[in-house]
Amino acid sequence: MNFVFAGTVIFLVSALLQGLSGFGFSILAVPLITLFIAPKTAVPILMLYSIIINIVVLYSARKEVDIKKIWILLLAGIIGLPFGARLLVTLDGNILKVGIGILILIFGTLLLLGYRKELKHEKIAMIPIGIISGLLSGSISISGPPIIIFLANKQLGKHSFRGNLALYFFLLNIFTIPVFFLNGLFTKEVISYSITFLPGLIVGVIVGNLLSHKVQEQHFQKFTLALLMIMGVLAIVSGLK
Repeated sequence: MNFVFAGTVIFLVSALLQGLSGFGFSILAVPLITLFIAPKTAVPILMLYSIIINIVVLYSARKEVDIKKIWILLLAGIIGLPFGARLLVTLDGNILKVGIGILILIFGTLLLLGYRKELKHEKIAMIPIGIISGLLSGSISISGPPIIIFLANKQLGKHSFRGNLALYFFLLNIFTIPVFFLNGLFTKEVISYSITFLPGLIVGVIVGNLLSHKVQEQHFQKFTLALLMIMGVLAIVSGLK
């Protein structure tokens, strides 16, 4: 019962965070839920939950969604997915957590301090960014940081930022399903836990989505970047432990 309660709280808070900011679900949930269950069980659960969360966020920000802004990122992410799934099966995910955590802190700090870099060849730059995101999605279910940093650098509006992130995550997760299935990651344990913690997830994302409309535009980007840096610290701590 203690595990059920802890898992419900973890997914409720993580989903609330994603509903509010458009990201953060997996980065917060992964280091916490893997204290109780193995990463190979946790990652498929997070992927299924992420689909549900992003449907809600997508509906909320549907007027600001533009697939033209993310289609190159998405195609590149799909390319990286199967390689990430193989890493989940064969590699220690802690190495990846520490590496991505360090990168998040470096780029998050630069953006928070006001550094912006106009990309002369933006479409070309999207290819490695998307591939890294897909690799991380398939391996540790943390696909967000490369895409978040890219979109934050573009200084999109609050709802455009949330909506396009949700569309990217949703479509990438849809393509992740067959990849995980072929690698034998959808076990009875995964399905059982997914059903158990679903109520907490739904409550969290609905509350977070409602709160998102109360955050002022001028404070949203600073909040997003500060949150991103906290996620970087969590990823490093989780990987080291």
